[in-house]
Amino acid sequence: MFCVWLLVAFSLSWPSLALNSGDYMGKLPAMGWNPWNTYGCNISEEILLSTAEQLINLGLLKAGYNYVNIDDCWSVKSGRDNVTQQIIPDPANFPNGISGVASTLHSQGLKLGIYSSAGTTTCAGYPASLGYEDIDAATFASWGVDYLKYDNCGVPSNWTDQYNSCTDRWTNMQNDTCIGLTNPAPPGYDWSKSLTAVRYGRMKDALQRQNHSILYALCPWGFAEVQTWATGVGASFRMSKDIKASWDYVLLILNENSFLMNYNDFGIHSDADMLEVGNNGLTFPEQRSHFALWALMKSPLIIGSKLSNLSADQLSLLTNPYLLAFNQDPVYGKSAAPFKWGTNPDWSYNASFPAEYWAGESQQGMFVALLNTASTAKNKTALFSEIPGLQQHSLVIAPDAAHVRELGCRCNDTYPSLRPGIWFGTTKRPSLLLPKTCRRQKVPRPDNMC
Repeated sequence: MFCVWLLVAFSLSWPSLALNSGDYMGKLPAMGWNPWNTYGCNISEEILLSTAEQLINLGLLKAGYNYVNIDDCWSVKSGRDNVTQQIIPDPANFPNGISGVASTLHSQGLKLGIYSSAGTTTCAGYPASLGYEDIDAATFASWGVDYLKYDNCGVPSNWTDQYNSCTDRWTNMQNDTCIGLTNPAPPGYDWSKSLTAVRYGRMKDALQRQNHSILYALCPWGFAEVQTWATGVGASFRMSKDIKASWDYVLLILNENSFLMNYNDFGIHSDADMLEVGNNGLTFPEQRSHFALWALMKSPLIIGSKLSNLSADQLSLLTNPYLLAFNQDPVYGKSAAPFKWGTNPDWSYNASFPAEYWAGESQQGMFVALLNTASTAKNKTALFSEIPGLQQHSLVIAPDAAHVRELGCRCNDTYPSLRPGIWFGTTKRPSLLLPKTCRRQKVPRPDNMC
């Protein structure tokens, strides 16, 4: 049984709020849908527009999922236009062109995403953008594209990095160290000077020269220490290999990403890859844990399943207002982060038993997530004194919104252990709203806690 228990707690220490720096494209994690994990190369205008209708009818657009993205295989595979050198949309699958799809989506309040690669070919062997950055950026802008996923396939030998970086693709990786890694970078090497960074920077520059804003999602699979140079280049960076609908893959990516939380803030987010909610391979408790942790890590929330197959429970999970409010918080840019590892010593790199105790601040209060990675049910205890932002004697308001019942006010050093499961909650400042159980108690002043 693999589950997460979630609590939103509010400490009456009245912390000061971060300044809202205003809205801009990419400030918050992107939300939307991508066809790759469901359709692969079998993508078409019909599928995109049908999915758009489902996003609207299922309430997903209202919840914030506004990007309808095209992945690989959308173009003519044989090459570019001989005169313009533009990539040519496949006329059989996109009879109205990419611009026609964009126009329809825009009229519905949705946005269109497209795919290319920082190489000469995409991962499926279609024309890609290395050496054609200005042409492709201008083409995408003229079509009305709003989002670009930029992959890392088809890199020619003269564009490969001088040094190898330590990533999860190294098969002999132990405790975040690639044992026997050939040609590693010297200590202190500036990865922003790597050819990978240069390739991705070229497309950034080309996009910035356009009169149409396009959200730029880097997808270098965690290569070249992308987290150290992605800020100011793109709105997000893929930090791992592709996800699969497997609990082992969820834990592997969670483990890696847990070490990158300090890089997340407004305008830059570590991308843990698409959501597998609705795909076979994960139990529903595993899907709940997967989605909750992706939301708390402030990963982009890109659905990777067939929307018509979603159950009521899966749809409810994807639209959970408490998790989405945390992920999309316009005041607090930082993601949740581990405050204790649990099974292993703190800061242990272990793909089977990643960090199990997480917390993050939001307008709702302090989110606390407890992850059970064992194969059997376990109780978890969170000490207030261990949780960042919660003092040892803080008054904590903990409604259990998942089961629509109040847990009441807590003024204890520990929160009672609960069987693992998905628990969601939200809180308000006591002056605005309190559960009935709290209104019957005398609420202490912030300087006179409990």
